[in-house]
Amino acid sequence: MAYGSRAIDGRLWHHHPDEVHWTCTGRQGAAMAEAGRERRLTTIMAADIVGYSRLVEADEAGTLAMLRSLRQTVLESLLAEHGGRVVKLMGDGLIAEFGSVVAAVACAAAVQRRLAESQSEVPPERRIVLRIGINLGDVVVEGDDLLGDGVNVAARLEQACPPGSVLIAGTVHDHLTGKVDLRFEDAGELRLKNIARPVRAYRMAPGDAPGPAGASIPLSAKPAVAVLPFDNMSSDPEQVYFSDGITEDVITELSRFRELVVIARNSSFSFRGRSTDVREIGRALGAGYVVEGSVRRAGNRLRINVQLVEAGSGAHLWAERYDRAAEDIFDIQEEIARGIVATVAQRVLEDSEVSASRRPLNSVRAYDLFLQGRRLSDVFTPGAQDRARALFEQARAIDPTFARAYTGLAHNYLTRATDEGVGIPREQNRNLREALDLARQALALDPNDPRIHYTVGRMHLAWREFERAGRHLDLARDMNPNDPTIQVVWAYVQACLGQPELGLPAAELAKRLNPRHPRWYDDYLARILFLLGHYEEAAGTLRQKTSAEPEDHPRDMGWRTAACGHLGRNEEARQCADWFVQAVGKYWRGDPAAGPREYVDWFVDASCLKRPEDEERLCAGLRAAGLPA
Repeated sequence: MAYGSRAIDGRLWHHHPDEVHWTCTGRQGAAMAEAGRERRLTTIMAADIVGYSRLVEADEAGTLAMLRSLRQTVLESLLAEHGGRVVKLMGDGLIAEFGSVVAAVACAAAVQRRLAESQSEVPPERRIVLRIGINLGDVVVEGDDLLGDGVNVAARLEQACPPGSVLIAGTVHDHLTGKVDLRFEDAGELRLKNIARPVRAYRMAPGDAPGPAGASIPLSAKPAVAVLPFDNMSSDPEQVYFSDGITEDVITELSRFRELVVIARNSSFSFRGRSTDVREIGRALGAGYVVEGSVRRAGNRLRINVQLVEAGSGAHLWAERYDRAAEDIFDIQEEIARGIVATVAQRVLEDSEVSASRRPLNSVRAYDLFLQGRRLSDVFTPGAQDRARALFEQARAIDPTFARAYTGLAHNYLTRATDEGVGIPREQNRNLREALDLARQALALDPNDPRIHYTVGRMHLAWREFERAGRHLDLARDMNPNDPTIQVVWAYVQACLGQPELGLPAAELAKRLNPRHPRWYDDYLARILFLLGHYEEAAGTLRQKTSAEPEDHPRDMGWRTAACGHLGRNEEARQCADWFVQAVGKYWRGDPAAGPREYVDWFVDASCLKRPEDEERLCAGLRAAGLPA
């Protein structure tokens, strides 16, 4: 950067060639030095034009005009989008401050990309090329200015940066894991001018670039959520600890969902007390969704208001109010956090799946393909499952290490095994074998994902490997008790293991966590109710699904037949028994000479009940309906 002296606000300032900051001389400078200074930790971005003197010497007017245009169209707009503040603006560079490490890196990458695009028609010898350095460090605040080591390191990184790239300190890199869709290469420990200690640095990989011009940098292919600190609306300002506690619980529980990227507390809490438009917050944090709320405690009452906002448009997707007595405040805190989290996660994932389905297929990434496939997984219209399988296969082909693509395929093959394997011995069912193999591959790729353990457990249950099924479902539920799908399958597995009394509350919780649940939740709930002897409730639940097109649901009709048999509803039981035989016969792939006896044997075996007494309960209901069981 150039250096010299300037008169600003009646004071003489000097810029030293060996220091980044400007210092004030004379009596004003002495007074400022004696004054107390605020210190804070912040993210500093330093940018400098490569070969500025050469460009000005060759074409001063043209260079300055281009700089003014680029400053307005590129730098100022992107800084505003990512929440950056210009600290110093010089003819050949700038120093900017960001409240978020992620936002600073995203902004720097966007600047480099858009700058290159905007000059694609400019001759190479006249192009404006930047070097950018970013550091996270301690600074001294003097008015609107920032001084100190944190600024110096950023500027020295900028000077060491390759033209057109971004060089970041190791402290910055440590905050990026899993949060930006950019690659950085280890640049080693650098000896920077006038910095006594070596600085670990990372440079942006050549050719790496953010998304489309004009858009903020996506943190990930996954939807990103920022939870702002809930406002303390109580009359006692000391109660802020409780509103912060609610907020931190929501952040912690949301982080259990591997499908989401949850912005770290330190970043989202930087907006406390600032009346900033939610769209600007989303851009600054790289979040597509923002959760905000308020907490009021008055006497023995607790009121919490929460809303979920789509950051790009500012549209409200969901809002809820919790008004409770606060006898046991910490239990309530946990309960409310779980309720908020389940709803927010479900709404965010549904919204992101719809968005993914609207993107051009040739431009979506593996995760978007997975989302589209999963959206079809509960659709059983002709061809839907085939389309889902093709999407999962594409996702796996793009990224063979993406474990969730394997789980999508595993469930798809399990569905195929159910439809095409009626009457085929389990050991001869190739789709069932493929489903288990895919689940095991997913587990090898990522053993820390609760949805993967849920998938593995579900596949082991289909093979009647009860202990393994229970172990993996227990792990999945422990890892994310807020996931309603995990809860309802865990509940069903408990019933299959002979513990329906444990499964019932979990199945009911799953339906509360996901009020818009798919209908198969009710199938599992009905089977749990049956095994508890609640035949009236089981039959009523199944009647809602099987009355319209009973032939499409052979297993559900089998359970309904048995429930009606136990209830002594002879006419309805016989009608259901006839429907059951017709439905199984439609799908039967076994011995063509088979009849009702073989159909019942297959159904009881495929129901995967561990205890003989539970199998007998099922058979007794079928016999009462007139079937040979």
